[in-house]
Amino acid sequence: MKIHSDLLPGVPFIESPFFNKGIATAGFDNETRRVAEDLYRDGFAIIDFPDEEFDSIADQIKQALVDKYEWEYWLSEGYDAGDSLRVIDAWKDNENVRRLATNAKIISLLSNLFGRQAWPFQTLNFPVGTQQHYHSDSVHFSSVPERFMCGVWTALEDIDEDAGPLIYYPGSHKWPIYTNEHLGVCSVETPSSRNQQTFEPLWEALVEEHGIKPKLFTPKKGQSLIWLANLLHGGLKQSDKTKTRWSQVTHYYFEGCTYYTPLSSDPMYGAVKFREPMNILTGERSPNKYCGYDIPGEFVELATRLQQIDRAAPLPADFDAAEYLAANPDVKAAGVDPIHHYRYFGAREGRAIKA
Repeated sequence: MKIHSDLLPGVPFIESPFFNKGIATAGFDNETRRVAEDLYRDGFAIIDFPDEEFDSIADQIKQALVDKYEWEYWLSEGYDAGDSLRVIDAWKDNENVRRLATNAKIISLLSNLFGRQAWPFQTLNFPVGTQQHYHSDSVHFSSVPERFMCGVWTALEDIDEDAGPLIYYPGSHKWPIYTNEHLGVCSVETPSSRNQQTFEPLWEALVEEHGIKPKLFTPKKGQSLIWLANLLHGGLKQSDKTKTRWSQVTHYYFEGCTYYTPLSSDPMYGAVKFREPMNILTGERSPNKYCGYDIPGEFVELATRLQQIDRAAPLPADFDAAEYLAANPDVKAAGVDPIHHYRYFGAREGRAIKA
């Protein structure tokens, strides 16, 4: 690993151009080497969760969280609407969720594979499938240097194809990380673009262009899937909504980085949505660093303030939503909110507010 650490300390080892040379001298045991090679080649690796009491822990998590979800809504409306059920950061109140997130063997494995100390910053607990379009986590959780982030998805029960399993695209992690500037989007000026739907047509086109076929993860209870930051992944719609799909996702960052949300950032426009993620191991916020130096707090404050500026046009006193739609039939046909459209697009485009 020395040639990698000397020349490219800002690239995770399992994404290094020197991986093949470095793995030969890394000194990994057979299982760690297998995981490293799977991640390098495919962008994901499947492991058994390393906790001898996992079955009991998983059952306790399900029992503790089951009443925290809006089951009635999901069964009557949410399923058909493509929604999911989730509890974010249950680790704050549930010691078993925290136990999975802070598993020492997982953290040691990730730290060795990436070449930096790993730490968990978020947990998500799902009782059903996410019904989520495939996506790259890099638009949501990113770092500088890039790619120092990963997810570990763990099955809390056996999961089959009817339950809306995880879907992923092997090898997609090797593609460039695309952010707002590549799409010609300035999120400060067009806040409506700050959602992953902005990127979904690109991801669909990339999958078609590269001819990558998706894989499904239908694990047994206690199996985990590690994915790299740029691997396209999502959740299929359940074909049987009476089934559950209990799982826990833990997201990890690595020390010595800057942490931010590219979806809501325009760095060259002076606006960055910095993150101050909570290190679940320590219970403290992790500082943003760049090449070993703390990023000045005044810069973080300024860039964050610019990112939050509302550039929407003021609404004219005589604005009438129905008249605006009548004057702009394309807006009406699109089914978008007329007030939002005028403030963020119509005013700039010089659209009439009355027919």
